[in-house]
Amino acid sequence: MARLADYFIVVGYDHEKPGSGEGLGKIIQRFPQKDWDDTPFPQGIELFCQPGGWQLSRERKQPTFFVVVLTDIDSDRHYCSCLTFYEAEINLQGTKKEEIEGEAKVSGLIQPAEVFAPKSLVLVSRLYYPEIFRACLGLIYTVYVDSLNVSLESLIANLCACLVPAAGGSQKLFSLGAGDRQLIQTPLHDSLPITGTSVALLFQQLGIQNVLSLFCAVLTENKVLFHSASFQRLSDACRALESLMFPLKYSYPYIPILPAQLLEVLSSPTPFIIGVHSVFKTDVHELLDVIIADLDGGTIKIPECIHLSSLPEPLLHQTQSALSLHIEPVIAQLSSKKILGLRRRVWQGAVAHACNPSTLGGRGRQITRSGVRDQPVQHGETPISTKNTKISWAWWRTPVIPATQEAEAGE
Repeated sequence: MARLADYFIVVGYDHEKPGSGEGLGKIIQRFPQKDWDDTPFPQGIELFCQPGGWQLSRERKQPTFFVVVLTDIDSDRHYCSCLTFYEAEINLQGTKKEEIEGEAKVSGLIQPAEVFAPKSLVLVSRLYYPEIFRACLGLIYTVYVDSLNVSLESLIANLCACLVPAAGGSQKLFSLGAGDRQLIQTPLHDSLPITGTSVALLFQQLGIQNVLSLFCAVLTENKVLFHSASFQRLSDACRALESLMFPLKYSYPYIPILPAQLLEVLSSPTPFIIGVHSVFKTDVHELLDVIIADLDGGTIKIPECIHLSSLPEPLLHQTQSALSLHIEPVIAQLSSKKILGLRRRVWQGAVAHACNPSTLGGRGRQITRSGVRDQPVQHGETPISTKNTKISWAWWRTPVIPATQEAEAGE
């Protein structure tokens, strides 16, 4: 048995240490207060739960959810599920304009005004159950924002006290104590990667030929960089690409979401799999030895100095044909308007799915080196709808639907 969650952390904006144009984050609360003997408290969580930097905002932004990965000195991974939202604050002493996101950098003070500071709820676990953690964080956030008559301490204690089988294919039903029911489906074996729909989405976003090129790139120890306007899309794509290597294990730097303050890591001489926000795509395209995949545009760029090996024939043709038989029907089903019904049927409780070959899918596209193809609408990470800072209990019971599918479902 393993703990479902090792730590619950609340990270907020540090008003005592404002930076020159950029703020800092600090840990406001953590549970438990004492480190576990087998799992040390992760360092640097303040950077990763706000990858774009800690900035005040003039507008209340919608809450968002994504998963970052931290690797400790023993090469053990810690999955940090982050729910980020904004709280209103009255700044009675005035604030420099350069500290407010979206404002011109003008020195001097502004009149007292309402600003919004970011705050993150973070669950740290050695297990990868993003849908479960999304549901749990959503429930905690709902109780907090709506001031429901439920003890937050009890919810968090029940979550951290929950033990689940590491593998075996069994199901675990538990509750945080707020009238909720959470269901976990464990993988058949602990060595199998849990991918959910991430592999299918990667094929849908990039196409068969591009994904096979990235597969060959990681096998031949090349640097692979994803960029997207969605943090969760970056996390899913990195996990999907690494999962395709199974049973091989990736032993180089693996950072699905790289904070803005650590962009110098991209100059590392070692191979890597890294994801960055698309606001930095102009900077990353200057890298001469990195294969860059645009998840929003559906293309990959292979520098001329890289001679990428491909699968030999007839294996390449056989692989493409086999993938097409499985991928195209699945993607057609995912993209159909029946996704609206899927939302209602699937999410009767938070269910984390084990790796299933039937989830593999995609839509064939041609590989490009620096060419331009049809550009789908740009999307950020899946937002959580709110109204006057209040949210419905319904959103955290809804599965994460990728932005491209949401657009099609809304047609």
